[in-house]
Amino acid sequence: MITQLSPLLLAAALSLTSAGSFARTAVAHTETLACPCARLAKLAIPQATITAAECIPAGQFTPPGGAQPITGLPAFCRVAAVLKPSPDSHIRIELWLPERGWNERFLGTGTGGGAGYINYGSLSMGLRKGFATANTDMGTSPDANRLAGRPEKWIDFGHRATHEMTVAGKAITEAYYRRAARMAYFSGCSTGGQQALMESQRYPRDYDGILAGAPANNRTHLHTGFIWNLRATNDIPGSQLPKPKIDLITRAVVSACAGKDGGAPGDLFLTNPAACKFDPATIPVCPDGTDDSTCLTMPQLAALQKIYQGPTNPRTGERIYTPIPLGSENVAAGIELQQNPDLSPKAFFYQYKWAFGDSFDYKTFDFDHDQAKLDSLLGNTLNAGDTDLAAFKNHGSKLLMYSGNADPLVPYQDALSYYERVVGVQGGLPQTQDFFRFYLIPGMGHCAGGPGLNDGGDMLGALIEWRENGVAPQKLIGTAYEQGNPAKAVKFRRPVFPYPLLPGYKGGNAAVPESFEAIPATR
Repeated sequence: MITQLSPLLLAAALSLTSAGSFARTAVAHTETLACPCARLAKLAIPQATITAAECIPAGQFTPPGGAQPITGLPAFCRVAAVLKPSPDSHIRIELWLPERGWNERFLGTGTGGGAGYINYGSLSMGLRKGFATANTDMGTSPDANRLAGRPEKWIDFGHRATHEMTVAGKAITEAYYRRAARMAYFSGCSTGGQQALMESQRYPRDYDGILAGAPANNRTHLHTGFIWNLRATNDIPGSQLPKPKIDLITRAVVSACAGKDGGAPGDLFLTNPAACKFDPATIPVCPDGTDDSTCLTMPQLAALQKIYQGPTNPRTGERIYTPIPLGSENVAAGIELQQNPDLSPKAFFYQYKWAFGDSFDYKTFDFDHDQAKLDSLLGNTLNAGDTDLAAFKNHGSKLLMYSGNADPLVPYQDALSYYERVVGVQGGLPQTQDFFRFYLIPGMGHCAGGPGLNDGGDMLGALIEWRENGVAPQKLIGTAYEQGNPAKAVKFRRPVFPYPLLPGYKGGNAAVPESFEAIPATR
């Protein structure tokens, strides 16, 4: 039954309704004034849903699902969104925008491994430097290993998620500050390096400058190297190399070559692994019936020789991927991890599950036919190997790439090979260095750490100076810290030069950069 209200009651009801609406509007307006970030919750972005828009006060912030707070943060606007460029896409992104002191630049940042998470470390790094900083899980949450039969998600991981993050991130930045970013940069290492090169190749107008570290851009071949090393140390019983024996191997390499490749006499790392002609057969072989940390058994020596050989096609003899660099054997993510049958498959084999299904068994991988199938199915989506960077160069953009030459996870040789191929396309080194420079960091491990330099200096700052002021980075100063930890004391500093130059010791105190000069490496 419908009750008819009297005109007086109806007027009173309308008055109360209007008052309630006005009150709610006033509260919302007050909240927006108190937190300008909140208005972004209603921002309309194609194929995107804003899931959070909140003001975070200066101090510390505990990421969603995290236990440890990130400290020392300025006040910022935190925006989270989900992007759906395809019906099967679910790309999470976050954007952290400084409340004050924005440097008028947008910074896209990379992640690692199979992604599937937001890299809050990169977000906080960019925020502290004044950037409007974005990051994405690349669409693989909650686990890249569970994406068999999901080709749209493979595309998201390969390149689309990073581009869509960039487009949405720039739109959110402009809406918040009411003006567009003056410049856009990207910085990433490992998988982030793959993202970086994909951006330069597929979306050359997204960024004005790109910093690509240890790029995992040859993805379908890089991971075959992990299978090769796992098989080399597990197919035959007794082939695994305990940690003391891995240390023995690296000591033998360093003893044979350190200080003779351009480095200082007391170096515990190699400056130029390519100049090291080390024969693993020079390591003592354990007498029959003995096995200790001073020698290798015959199965262990055979495994090491196979690791140094690197994966090859058994039918054609063609090299599939480069081996780990000499001197990187005992570095984090080196042989100890890659030979572990409990850890290595979980960390590195997701793309094989995409190609061969959830029941994929690395023990039966065929380095001929299965590799061909993997390349055919995923190579075009995952591998950032296009050497034609003309559109990126013509846009006026700059690219810095770097690799640690003690990196056993993404060996520097592959990045070097890519760079040399770009040089060939450009018609020479000068034409390439006009917009693209590559740095080899002596003794650095994967993206950081390692037994030598732990970083290559302020590369992002050098990239900005190059792009905005035309000052090409000729020499940077890298640093080695105690225990590889930037929070600890400095051990030594050393110059880093664009390839093909390396730091060569000329005499004096090896802890200071003035004792080194640029020397050309054999190309």
